[in-house]
Amino acid sequence: MMSKDWAVLQGAFLLADKLCLPSSLSSLQKADWSKVGNPVLDAVKEISRLNENPSSSTVGWIKKTVCAVWLKLLCREAGEDVETSWRENPFFSLQNGLPEVNHVVLLEVVKSLEAAQIFARLLLYLPQSQICTELDRLVQHVRSSPATQDDVRLFLDVWWELWKGRDEKKAGEEDNVEKMFAGQFARLSSESPGLTQQAAKRFKLDPADLPASSPNNDVLQILLQALKEIKHLIPTTDLCLQALSISLDALYTAFLIEQAVVLPTKDKLSVLSKAVSIREKNSDKLSPELIQEAQRDLHASHTPSQFQPSRMKFGDALKIITGLVEFWKNSGLLKVCESSASSRSAFKLEQSVQRVLTGLHATEEADNMTEKNSLRDLLVSLAFPAIESTADVNSRVTAMIISHHLDDYQDFAMLFASEMSWASCSEHWMDCLEKNQAAFQHPDTLIKLTSTLMSKLQGESTDVSQCRKLMKVLADIFSALSSQDKNKVVAAMLRLSSRGFFGRSVPSPVTDGFEQELNMAFNCIIQGGGGVAASQSNLNSAVSLVARVAYQNPEAALRSCCHSAVFNKSAFSLMAKILQQLPGLRGQRGREYAAQSDEEESVDELNSPLCRCLLEIINTKSLSANEKEQFLKFLSLLMMPVVSVEGGERNESFLPPQEVVNIFVLPHLSSTGRGSLDSELSVKLLHAALCVDVQDEASSPHWVMDCSPFPLLYVLAQLQNQTLRCWEQPPEGDVNHWSMDTKELLVSVLTMLGQLVGAEVSAAPSRWSRPLFWLYNKMEELDWTVRFHLKPVWREHFKNEVPSALLAVCDLPEQEWSGLDLPQYGPGTGLLAWMECCSVSDSLQSTMLARLSLDRRRPDHVSMFSKGLLVALSQTLPWCSLSQWSRLLSVLKELITSNRLHVPFSLEYVDYLPLLDLRKFSCELRLSVLLLRVLQLLCGSSCSDWLSGDGWAHVGRLYAHAVRDMMTSVRAKLHLPSSGALNVSTADPSCTSVTSPKDSVMDVRPAEDQMKVEEGEGERAPGQEVLFVLSQLFCHVQHIQVMMPGGQSEPLFLSCLEILSHYEAVMAAFPNSSSALESENTRHFFSTITANLENEEMKAVLRQKIAQLVSSAA
Repeated sequence: MMSKDWAVLQGAFLLADKLCLPSSLSSLQKADWSKVGNPVLDAVKEISRLNENPSSSTVGWIKKTVCAVWLKLLCREAGEDVETSWRENPFFSLQNGLPEVNHVVLLEVVKSLEAAQIFARLLLYLPQSQICTELDRLVQHVRSSPATQDDVRLFLDVWWELWKGRDEKKAGEEDNVEKMFAGQFARLSSESPGLTQQAAKRFKLDPADLPASSPNNDVLQILLQALKEIKHLIPTTDLCLQALSISLDALYTAFLIEQAVVLPTKDKLSVLSKAVSIREKNSDKLSPELIQEAQRDLHASHTPSQFQPSRMKFGDALKIITGLVEFWKNSGLLKVCESSASSRSAFKLEQSVQRVLTGLHATEEADNMTEKNSLRDLLVSLAFPAIESTADVNSRVTAMIISHHLDDYQDFAMLFASEMSWASCSEHWMDCLEKNQAAFQHPDTLIKLTSTLMSKLQGESTDVSQCRKLMKVLADIFSALSSQDKNKVVAAMLRLSSRGFFGRSVPSPVTDGFEQELNMAFNCIIQGGGGVAASQSNLNSAVSLVARVAYQNPEAALRSCCHSAVFNKSAFSLMAKILQQLPGLRGQRGREYAAQSDEEESVDELNSPLCRCLLEIINTKSLSANEKEQFLKFLSLLMMPVVSVEGGERNESFLPPQEVVNIFVLPHLSSTGRGSLDSELSVKLLHAALCVDVQDEASSPHWVMDCSPFPLLYVLAQLQNQTLRCWEQPPEGDVNHWSMDTKELLVSVLTMLGQLVGAEVSAAPSRWSRPLFWLYNKMEELDWTVRFHLKPVWREHFKNEVPSALLAVCDLPEQEWSGLDLPQYGPGTGLLAWMECCSVSDSLQSTMLARLSLDRRRPDHVSMFSKGLLVALSQTLPWCSLSQWSRLLSVLKELITSNRLHVPFSLEYVDYLPLLDLRKFSCELRLSVLLLRVLQLLCGSSCSDWLSGDGWAHVGRLYAHAVRDMMTSVRAKLHLPSSGALNVSTADPSCTSVTSPKDSVMDVRPAEDQMKVEEGEGERAPGQEVLFVLSQLFCHVQHIQVMMPGGQSEPLFLSCLEILSHYEAVMAAFPNSSSALESENTRHFFSTITANLENEEMKAVLRQKIAQLVSSAA
């Protein structure tokens, strides 16, 4: 640690010691320092001047000097051994070269070098008892003659530095000198416990204040008592104001507050700016150090003191300070004139007085009222000059705090962002913002900046280049935020304006720049990661791009998202994922928005921004079928609940189902089918919304009850009623919008909605009784079968109303069923109503089968029933949806197997009686014949004009479904216990996949043995019977295809191909099931049947398939 500079300093101390002759520095009196101290002071100044960084070097050398002199004294007091000292004392080389000194030298060095802050910082490393000892010495030194202003100023500076405490910001940056001083003192204390007890002789206190037998460790009491003793040594107003300010702050922080007082940032800035203004008037230059000092003063004035009183009472402190105020006031030292406006002491005293007056007013204790009132009156009587700070100073101080990350810089960044008047000082404000973006990376701060920029954009004189620059800076700040904070800012932007910075008229260059960024962002997303399998990193990048433009203009970003989702192929999935990561774009909706809006808004304005953008698309463009599908899938994904990005456990939908229903279903769903959205798409959206599980189990009622559920049910019932006659020719000028797929969808939606509404009605029947009766009465206008779909709504409230003719063929209890006199259901139509009931639902089908009135023991009854059922089936078939037709097929099978339906099977496609056992396939064969008879009736001259082309196509699809059902049943009876299943692919009817003999472990025993086994296995159907059944099915299908108007039913053509594929597979699996002659006859027979087809392409394909069939058998 020894150096050339330190040798110079040691020489200066030795010279000072010689100047004391015949005495020495160890016995120096205070009055003699001025005679001998100059060599030391000159040496410190010279050393500092010669160093590269004079300012930091000066502080460093002063600190080293104070430490060395102080430790020299402490080592002497502790009686440290030299042998120990040179090994363990890092200051040994410095101290050893110094002459012996006393405390006068130490304190005079501190005073002369203006080192009160350094002295106080070192004091804070000592235990409180030692601090009190050193303060006693300081007070004794100040009071000793000659006592000057500098002595008093030293005392006050040390007091206030102690009160400010160690700088928390620098607490982890203590230099080595301070650490070594603290370590050396700790070592000396442990080796010499008496060190801390060797207090100097203290000044005499009042006996009532301190018993003579115990040491005083109350720092506040020592300081206040000392100030009381030296009050007459304060000759100037400035020093008096400083002393009173410090004593009042000590009173306030020791007695009047229990926790730190948190000032609003604006109040802090006001104090700091006024302090800076005063310093600037006194030729000080604004600097981080100057502001930091003012901040430390402010912090110390509002934080409970670390030196809480242990002996001094509040009343005693009040008495001392009151006495001081009276003394100085009587001395004329408290007359603050206008010239004191530039005095720091006057300003600090004004702040201290205000704090103490506030603190005294807040105390509710009745004790010491006299003292409190006396002090209050004295303080109120003081007058102070007004000190103002300008907006320029406020702005510069705030910018300095932000730039150097001083205390509370983020709070000041918030203030900086919100002060519009500072933003008008464009260059300075903009420069600070651009260079300190990290300080503004807080959502609340950015929201304030956003409001400021919007105000600038809407101002009368807008600097375009500056606004564009500022918008880019804010977008960069936004991009650096976390996902959670981004959503918070976007949500705030939406509350300010759905169009962000472009909510009002904005200069075109600003708008053009944004449009370019918007287009580039979405082009990049669509071209770079629009696929379904986009990686998570691509998704995150896409979310960031959309979030950035959404921050600037939420509505434009949403519009682009919606446009891409609807019109870019397969982009809907990516766009939905992006929006689900940006819940801040949801915005406020509906009643929530209306409740917070003071202005009158249109209905569109009450919708969420996303819904407004989607409505804009469907209102301005006619969507193709593919675009409608993407629109539907996009909204379905947005309605799906996802885990919130904020980390919450609750699942949320970006687009709540009730909002979709209220905006895209209710206004567009009508029985006329007119609207910007066709009714079929509206029903699909409603179905998607009802399928989303977002309802909280604890919440009631269900969200659907906020969507006009009863009128909605009525309109859906009207639409369902229209689909019952979908093949009828619509009135002239109208277009038929309905298909059987829509009918299926309507039934599903009616059922789901009915169950939800029914549950709410059941939970509170009195609440919903009126709308329930209204809905039931409205059903009188519609077909009687529609009411069954609403049975879950009214449950047991009303009877089941059916045509009276149904009651003639069904034994239904009167308590639950009642008849209706309907003109279209006259005598003999009971079976028609029965068939319609069977097709409505599974439960109703079971009831109809169980309650059917038919005596199977009466052949005439069964015959009459069978004939009537044939007619009823021909009337019902064309209007059935696929699910209804499936129910009717199961009814027909049940009636056939239970011998209630008589269907004679005639061999009209064979010339001879086959010697086969067809009992296992009797149901399939009779069902096929029954359907043939039904189609013969439908295709006859009396009914051929009954259906439109679409109707006949639908009948063909239903019949093809029945054929596939029968083939499935036949295949199920072909499985052999000892072999693999016979596999024929039904995915593509024209292609057949047959399990190879090797794969299926086909039984390859001789035909005779195999026949014996087959005869012994009653559960196994031989190949011949199956081939016969398939040939009959093929003939029936071909017969019907030729009969049907047009003769080009593709579903029937595909059914024929599938039958032939099965036929080929069975022949391959059972080679002995058909001889060569039989195969040839089959080929000829099939070809003859096929020749009746009118479509040459279908005929050619079937003949090719038949040829392959025969060649395969060979």
